[in-house]
Amino acid sequence: MTSPNTAPPPVIRPVILCGGAGARLWPASRPDRPKPFLKLFADRSLFQDTVLRVGGLPGARAPIVVCGAGHVSPVSEQLAELGTEALVIVEPEGRDSAPAILAAAAWIAEHDPSAIALVVASDHHLPDIAAFADAVLKAAPAATEGAIVTFGVRPSSPSPAYGYIRPGAPTPGVPGVAYVADFIEKPSPAAAAAHVADGFLWNSGNFLFRPATLLAETERHAPSLLGPVRAALAGAEREGALLRLGPEFARAPRISIDFAVMEKTAAAAVLPVGYAWSDVGSWAAIWDASIRDEADNALSGQAFATGANGCLIRAEAGATVVALGVRDLVIVVEGGKVLIADRSRTPDLKAVLDELGGTGAGPSDRDKSLE
Repeated sequence: MTSPNTAPPPVIRPVILCGGAGARLWPASRPDRPKPFLKLFADRSLFQDTVLRVGGLPGARAPIVVCGAGHVSPVSEQLAELGTEALVIVEPEGRDSAPAILAAAAWIAEHDPSAIALVVASDHHLPDIAAFADAVLKAAPAATEGAIVTFGVRPSSPSPAYGYIRPGAPTPGVPGVAYVADFIEKPSPAAAAAHVADGFLWNSGNFLFRPATLLAETERHAPSLLGPVRAALAGAEREGALLRLGPEFARAPRISIDFAVMEKTAAAAVLPVGYAWSDVGSWAAIWDASIRDEADNALSGQAFATGANGCLIRAEAGATVVALGVRDLVIVVEGGKVLIADRSRTPDLKAVLDELGGTGAGPSDRDKSLE
């Protein structure tokens, strides 16, 4: 019998989800060039960092990327820059995370049945690749035995920007992995502080599971999803590395995998992890994860700060930004558009853009990128 220390790594099929417009990072992120494809920290985009992170896992096979038709070009271009081959599943219409994940799971169940699926977002910042790989290998036995494992990040501080997970009883035979007692939606600041004090974890939205397990749990808890997804796969058209789902995909209910399955299934489990992680959901989060100078400023492009502290300043090519004697600001110049905001208010940006876009004189009439 093979001991756990010498057992070969599991066969892993990474699934990378690319979706959303990333309005909270306007004006850099727009529908035609959303957050995953931006180079926010270095010479690679968040999507490219994700491809390299999952591609380096022991036992990993070529990734599957799920994206909308409008994002096929940046996905293909950025994969080519890395020299990475992938199957790109193209959604005819975005239906939230559950249909996207189920399409990939059903494809893997048919074409690569020995693999376990690792579903990750394309736009998260996770710099410690070795710690991530270690977490995946630790969670793999639980996934192989029928758990749907999510990775719960130990909070660095209370944050109302994330959902939380309350760990429950430990899973048998897999050290460190526990069943999920509760999923908690994004809380108030006071509730977030209480959750952190009680040992709750941030919900990273990344999952490891046997495709057959997820399909069976969906059949049990959200069966209306499977018919349209399976019909879309049956009617899919293959174009080289692209698999274009059939129009039946648009009949799938628009719902997240958390609401459809994870909050209902008894198979939900969590592995607590301590690595640095962010969904970089605001410019404040970008500043927090950036390399900063001695005055706590994160500068890129032709950006200059004198007597300024705690600022994030991004100047596109051809633009020059000078900040003098200011504190805790975000200044972004991109595509002829300018954002100036108190850093603490940047998580509110999407709501402000939505409000302005709904008025007759608002940005929707001048800037279709806000739609």
